[in-house]
Formats: sequence, C-alpha cells, structure tokens
Amino acid sequence: MGGKQIQIQQSNNPTIQQSNDPSDMDLRSFLNEQPDGVLLSIKVQPRASKNEIGEPVGDELKIRVMAPPVDAAANEALIEFLAEILDCPRNRIELVRGHKSRHKTIKLRGFQAATVLAAVSPNRKS
Repeated sequence: MGGKQIQIQQSNNPTIQQSNDPSDMDLRSFLNEQPDGVLLSIKVQPRASKNEIGEPVGDELKIRVMAPPVDAAANEALIEFLAEILDCPRNRIELVRGHKSRHKTIKLRGFQAATVLAAVSPNRKS
C-alpha cells in the first residue's frame, strides 16, 4: 500500500510522468525540457569536501564541487562533473546563466528530462 500513485500525462511531447509524491515534484522542478535539450537549474556549493549531487533546494538542484569560486574554477569543475555524471562530452553542457553566482542555469544539449533526472537522482546507481 506504500507504492507511489502515478498519473500519465497525455501529450504528443514525451515528458516525465507526473506523480503525487511531493519529493518527486521537487525533483522535477529544477528541469525544464526544451526542443534541443534540457535546462537544469542549479545551486552550486564551492569548496565542498567532494564533488556530489545534493538534494533539490526549492526549484534548484544542489551540487557540491571541490573547486573554489575563483577564476571560474567552480564553473569548470561543475561542467566537468556533470559531463562525468551524464557520460557525455563537455561541449554538450553550457553554462547559460549565473557565471558569477551560486545560482546557475545549465543547458544540456541533446538530452531528455527523464535521462537527466535518472542521472542526477540521489538514489541513482553509481
């Protein structure tokens, strides 16, 4: 009886299935699917003890990187870390907004929201 209720959204555009579980809603709030990829809203924590994906914070996904926020080192570390997590070349990941802020928008070219969600999910298999 503890299973999740899933509602399938009827549409010609494939999207992530909607769920009544509030924690699932938080996971989707940081993703915005576009025709050519996905926009990912991130809150970066520089100078962390290790690179890791955190929990959603509001409408952003928290990502910790070890690099300091100096001379774009944290931005480069973020892009490198995402490329590793998503198993893709770095040129498919673009920092669109937030070059000098902890709040960033990343464009992931050629990805679908469901693929990104599976890759950044806290309970994903490493």
